[in-house]
Amino acid sequence: MSDAGSASIGSLTGVQGGDSRFRLVVEASPSAMIMVNAAGRIEMVNIQAERVFGYARTEMVGQPVEMLLPERMRGHHPALRGAFFGDPQSRPMGIGRELFARRKDGSEFPVEIGLNPIDTSEGTMVLSAIVDISERKRSEERFRLVVEAAPNAMVMINARGEIEMVNAQAERVFGYTRAELLGRPVEMLVPERFRGHHPALRNSFSGSAEARSMGAGRDLFALRKDGSEFPVEIGLNPIETEDGVMVLSAIVDISDRKQKEYRIEQALKEKDLLLGEIHHRVKNNLQIVHSLLDLQSGQISDQAVLAMLRDAQNRVHSMALIHQTLYQSQDFAKVDFGTFLDSFVPVLISSYALHGNNIALDISTQGVALPINTAVPCGLIVNELVSNALKHAFPDGQQGKILLELRAVDDRNLVLSVSDDGVGLPPDLDARMAGSLGLQLVSTLGAQLRGKLDIHHGQPTRFMLHFPHPDGGR
Repeated sequence: MSDAGSASIGSLTGVQGGDSRFRLVVEASPSAMIMVNAAGRIEMVNIQAERVFGYARTEMVGQPVEMLLPERMRGHHPALRGAFFGDPQSRPMGIGRELFARRKDGSEFPVEIGLNPIDTSEGTMVLSAIVDISERKRSEERFRLVVEAAPNAMVMINARGEIEMVNAQAERVFGYTRAELLGRPVEMLVPERFRGHHPALRNSFSGSAEARSMGAGRDLFALRKDGSEFPVEIGLNPIETEDGVMVLSAIVDISDRKQKEYRIEQALKEKDLLLGEIHHRVKNNLQIVHSLLDLQSGQISDQAVLAMLRDAQNRVHSMALIHQTLYQSQDFAKVDFGTFLDSFVPVLISSYALHGNNIALDISTQGVALPINTAVPCGLIVNELVSNALKHAFPDGQQGKILLELRAVDDRNLVLSVSDDGVGLPPDLDARMAGSLGLQLVSTLGAQLRGKLDIHHGQPTRFMLHFPHPDGGR
């Protein structure tokens, strides 16, 4: 309400506590103030009453107070006024009812009225403080319309857990009419097994009310009128009202989403089973090829041909073991390359029986996992480089060490390194031009990975393949 200006007040005699001070307080009030005698005649108004009702002071003083009421309410008002004078005490008027006043131009507006008995030399009078609540009502109506139009079920409860407001969507979702919900405990919408804990949870929210989702990390369920349950997501919003803080809950039925999630989970499980079976069969088929090569070796006496068959077996074994590692893992998308190397390289070394226990092995992979399209070329590269070291780096049973390393250089790049402390490489060796099939494979496979191969000829001998991370560093 706007501030009242200073103006004189109509005559009044005998007001206890000092007539002048009383008149000044009434006139300065930001609310419309009207004093009425026991006969219902207006004895005094302030300037704010003139502004609110549109009458001049002289038009109101001495007139029945019913002139300020809508026509439909005037008949009952004298009885209500008489009841107040029968038991005069300060209180709001029309508790539980909507009150309206009438301006000079005939328009109506909603009001709140406080009644205060005043003892005067002319008897008890009532001083009414009248507040135009049109703007508040408009705000409430806008709020109601927004809630009503919300696509989600909206339920507002008071501090006692009673339902104060619902929207049409709440009626549709829960199967109750609005009349069946209003004034009832909100626990009627909660499944039986959760009702015992719900009041405590509700009170804990009221103790530190802030907008948030309900039951974070838990599956929430609601109960329809027909007794069926359904999964929900609930957003909680504290709302300041004249009756205290209330909680507006936005309730979303997520039954359809849950069904879709279930179907997706089932499809993923079926996909995992299928991929597992595929990798298992590929591994078995590669093992058959390995066994056929082994059988063929038994019929050949030429040592050069036997060496070629052994190299082919090792290559096949490398690919088979990658598929086995995938089959045994929980993630069919990627190979734990460290697990693969721990299984494959010792077997590869033992296949070169001349070395026995002369070769020490050190493997470091920093937990790097690779998709199969990258793991297979890397596995074959490791096979070729380790085989090459076993053939040439440690002549005459010389002891030595082979170091394997796969690590991230940065967020987007990896390096695969195979080094040994053997006799070293010729200083002019070019892997791409070498006559060895193994080194030619290393160069070709490195190019497939979009990598760059660096060769260190000194001690130790080191092959380093720098290549981009297949997942872009994620």
